[in-house]
Amino acid sequence: MHIIITDAWLAKSRALHLSGMKLLGVAALGSVLLMFGAVVAYHGLFLHGVRQGWPGFGSVARLVTQGEVDSQEIYMRENIDAMARKLGEMQARMMQIESLGQRVAGLAGLKPEDFNATDRSASGGALVDGRNLSWDELTRAMDRLDRKTGAGVDWLTVVESRLFDQKIQRTLIPTEEPVRGGRVGSPFGFRIDPLTGRSALHTGLDFPADTGTAILAAAGGVVVVQEYHPAYGNMVEIDHGNDLITRYAHSSRVFFKKGDIVKRGQKIAEVGSTGRSTGPHLHFEVWVSGVPQDPSRFLAAGENLTTVQLLPGTVRRP
Repeated sequence: MHIIITDAWLAKSRALHLSGMKLLGVAALGSVLLMFGAVVAYHGLFLHGVRQGWPGFGSVARLVTQGEVDSQEIYMRENIDAMARKLGEMQARMMQIESLGQRVAGLAGLKPEDFNATDRSASGGALVDGRNLSWDELTRAMDRLDRKTGAGVDWLTVVESRLFDQKIQRTLIPTEEPVRGGRVGSPFGFRIDPLTGRSALHTGLDFPADTGTAILAAAGGVVVVQEYHPAYGNMVEIDHGNDLITRYAHSSRVFFKKGDIVKRGQKIAEVGSTGRSTGPHLHFEVWVSGVPQDPSRFLAAGENLTTVQLLPGTVRRP
């Protein structure tokens, strides 16, 4: 391309020769300058007109930005609806957890009304109900679910504590057989003493067994007595708390000493015939607040603690 520039005043002319590459460069530079000018005009004139409220500028601005606003609203609506559906699922799960918690609480002997923090105003059902929820409505529903969840956690903590207490109590109540599969020879109560031939109170149960048979702790506790007694022979006493003590007598061997901690069902001694005895057997006693109890009531109770009354009993002479 040839461009001839003529200066009439100086009577001169100049010829410019533009090759293909130079022509493309000039076109690109012109495009950049045009775009830059449009941006400057938009910011300098159009935006100023919109801010100043010039007639016609506001409607043009709305037309320009309407598509972007619509896209943002659609995106926000889709996210709010998705969150609402998820919140509805969480509410349904929360209802299932509450139902399960009430059943477990019943096993622990508790009632929901015993715990004031339980949210009784809560209701179930799906959150999405055919109309679009606003962000404020969704936020309030999430806050209610958060409070309800917190109250449920507190309630289940109480249930856990009660169940744990019951588990501890079961381990401290002497319901484990001190001799596995052993039959009872002489029961608790008044009987004819085998050595004197007189009526006398038998303060425990006798379990006849071979010498060396394992003697098991009827419950967990602390050994408070381990000694040789003229009547009981090699004797062990275990304190289970709450003024409850078990005694194991006539042992041939003892494996624990005073101050040791024993677990429920742990082997503590072996059957023998030491002390005032006519043959190898275990003499087993249960004492509550210093009063001998019938051990068979505890052994028969097993895991059902409600059948065991930990109160000092009375023994009547026949």
